Amino acid sequence: MSLQELMPIIIIGIIIIVIAVLFTFIPVMLWISALAAGVKVSIFTLVGMRLRRVIPSRVINPMIKAHKAGVNVDTNQLESHYLAGGNVDRVVNALIAAQRANIELSFERCAAIDLAGRDVLEAVQMSVNPKVIETPFIAGVAIDGIEVKAKARITVRANIDRLVGGAGEDTVIARVGEGIVSTIGSSENHNKVLENPDRISQNVLGKGLDAGTAFEILSIDIADIDIGKNIGAILQTDQAEADKNIAQAKAEERRAMAIAQEQEMRARVQEMQAKVVESEAEVPQALAEALRSGKMGVMDYMNYQNINADTDMRQTLGDMSDQDNEEQ
Repeated sequence: MSLQELMPIIIIGIIIIVIAVLFTFIPVMLWISALAAGVKVSIFTLVGMRLRRVIPSRVINPMIKAHKAGVNVDTNQLESHYLAGGNVDRVVNALIAAQRANIELSFERCAAIDLAGRDVLEAVQMSVNPKVIETPFIAGVAIDGIEVKAKARITVRANIDRLVGGAGEDTVIARVGEGIVSTIGSSENHNKVLENPDRISQNVLGKGLDAGTAFEILSIDIADIDIGKNIGAILQTDQAEADKNIAQAKAEERRAMAIAQEQEMRARVQEMQAKVVESEAEVPQALAEALRSGKMGVMDYMNYQNINADTDMRQTLGDMSDQDNEEQ
């Protein structure tokens, strides 16, 4: 085929490629869908979204949904929220749900809640249908020392005005747990807690625990209550054991001191006995020196021997008497 014969085919192919590129870059079908739904948006607006790297369907489809539901939003609001990293579809769904439930919710507040990381649609649904939060078993000790365990069910409703910056479910559970422990701890007897579990609910609910949170507490109901350990008896037992250990330690200390004193006395006695033996060893030398020097006569020496013999005899008789008494 000649070049002249191929030219029409080439031109048709180029036209098809250009049209395909245009339809890919310009969302003509989306523009037609918007016009069919009554949403006035120009084709240049859609091209501008492409240039700003905004997926047109992420903005136009929610806008069509909002228009059909009677919610007034424009493309600039939705596009700016998309560029800020928000979920446009979820925001529009939340606005529609709020309108159906007669809840006043502006687009700015809804977008702020979504950008804060909270599920704004779930919050609107929770405003209409309250949520029940169940706490784990929370243990408290009454004045009589008996442990009481209680599990509560907290019915909460989302507070749209405090949803941004308000505390979450964990804070509500912690505050309710603190109130339960305080109420049980102020009861004189654990039986009173078992007889009137609603007293816990009334005291906890009256403390205004939802202040500063993203929820409004509607009711607090005690789902289950149980008796735990006798903490008072356990503490007394532990105290008695500690006192016993202290007493044993002190007795052991006194025993060690007594043993040390006894050993010290024995050492002193042994030292004195050694000195006595040493002194007795010097007596014969002193007697001999006295006899040689004439300071002591023979009769004096004989009297000394008699006295020693008499002393030994009395000591022997005394020992025999002691043995007889022990045998009897």
